[in-house]
Amino acid sequence: MSVVGDSVIDMTHIDCDSCTVRGLACHDCVVTALLGPPPELVLGMDEERALKVLADGGLLPPLRLVTRVAEVTVENVS
Repeated sequence: MSVVGDSVIDMTHIDCDSCTVRGLACHDCVVTALLGPPPELVLGMDEERALKVLADGGLLPPLRLVTRVAEVTVENVS
């Protein structure tokens, strides 16, 4: 989320350096199709929805961004 003035805006932060499939899926990613592999890109929710509509219609490849999740610690419950 990003705060602009008094508004909170949902955004997707795209950092190709942190994408876990970088190199493997770049050739079929919308970021590469539109801009080439940038170091970082931030998309608003409207832009993200528009890219999904275009990808669902077969006009662009989908966004292939895969980010790591924080490690999960599982505790023994017994």
